[in-house]
Amino acid sequence: MSLLENINERVTGLTPYQPGKPIEEVTRELGVVDVVKLASNENPRGPGPRVRAAIEGTVRNLSRYPDGGGYRLKRALSERLGVGTDHITLGNGSNDVLELAARVAISPGTLGVFDAHCFVVYPGAVVGAHGVPIATPSKHWGHDLDAMRECITASTRIVFIANPNNPTGTWIDHDSLVAFLEALPQTVWVVLDEAYCEYVARTDYPDGVRLQAAFPNLIVTRTFSKIHGLAGLRIGYSVSSPEFADLMNRIRQPFNASSVALAAAEAALADDAFVTTSKAINDDGMEQIAAGLEALSFDYIPSIGNFVSMDCGRDAAPVYNALLEKGVIVRPLANYDMPRHLRVSIGLAEENETFLAALREVA
Repeated sequence: MSLLENINERVTGLTPYQPGKPIEEVTRELGVVDVVKLASNENPRGPGPRVRAAIEGTVRNLSRYPDGGGYRLKRALSERLGVGTDHITLGNGSNDVLELAARVAISPGTLGVFDAHCFVVYPGAVVGAHGVPIATPSKHWGHDLDAMRECITASTRIVFIANPNNPTGTWIDHDSLVAFLEALPQTVWVVLDEAYCEYVARTDYPDGVRLQAAFPNLIVTRTFSKIHGLAGLRIGYSVSSPEFADLMNRIRQPFNASSVALAAAEAALADDAFVTTSKAINDDGMEQIAAGLEALSFDYIPSIGNFVSMDCGRDAAPVYNALLEKGVIVRPLANYDMPRHLRVSIGLAEENETFLAALREVA
């Protein structure tokens, strides 16, 4: 008998998540000292001073378990978002709540639907819950909601939509999303991943939390990893119906949010000035990167996040490796079925210029 005979066989078809290459690894392997990392859609500013002070305040109690219910952060989120605390589920990053949602919604053999160029966590969450992953074709690198709706069957349990989408940066407007939600049976759960929502300023962009009150089958996920600069602490949350939140809280790991992450997230949520400045830096950086790519005759996918995906016009792997040699880390997208593209996170002005200068040399 094979050692792996009694397993979830669909797991063998998954590709392990490939994070952006760490700076230390590039230095160790290539001997490059000055490295710019534009691979993981992080806030290049790091956390703000209010967050750093909150983190320092947790040190004396690190021998104690955190508040397993996240009372203070939930209360702060409740006040900010205008929802009851019973609508909120906290997670070890938004990845955690994405997987919790799949585990609650999916039973073995039922279907989970997502876009062909989606965040790789979605198919993994479906397969991990013993569901069947269904990828629908993209339209102009974004979600084709009509195609998604057409593939819904009596066996469909959950649909994942990222707005804006990672890694393409495309988005769905308010009216299109509402029409999609209205057309779905309420027996199908819809996860709306809004990890990058704070970067968006478009007037036609939907606020998932506001929509959740009208669509009880909607689950909205957000994170503190992006504009708030807390990627290393892993803290995110979802807003859903109290009934669905209750089920997610039944299966989540005890103490899935650390005391440091809880305190940092609470402080970050209150620091509107930090968010405003971070968005302004990102807006300027997006213009800088877009102008630089156009000057070099590279096509790219218009994005409303804190990253842009550029088309190298050929296999992107040699360009990616050449940029590494120059000390610039970006993200290859072959595992997203986009082998010609590289995703570039928006950095500080000098980091963006370092990338563009390196790209001019290797293009």
